[in-house]
Amino acid sequence: MFRVIDLVALTPIQCKMARVGASLSRAKLAELSGVSVATLADFEAGKREPYDRTVRDIRAALENMGATFLAPNDDGPGVRINDGK
Repeated sequence: MFRVIDLVALTPIQCKMARVGASLSRAKLAELSGVSVATLADFEAGKREPYDRTVRDIRAALENMGATFLAPNDDGPGVRINDGK
């Protein structure tokens, strides 16, 4: 059974998977979340651990685009994209 992860936790790979799955460019996600492109790029690359508020803003923008984040299991963290169909 999948569990939805808490409201702050978001891994860099989940961010990138959700962004690509929602067909968002890094620039568009930065615009939607109010986060700089550089911060987003560094987070996705694992180079930066943003403030909780920044992660919440990124996560909220992705969830508004149909992403559901799944808690890690034996296979690692996950993301599901609801494309509205």
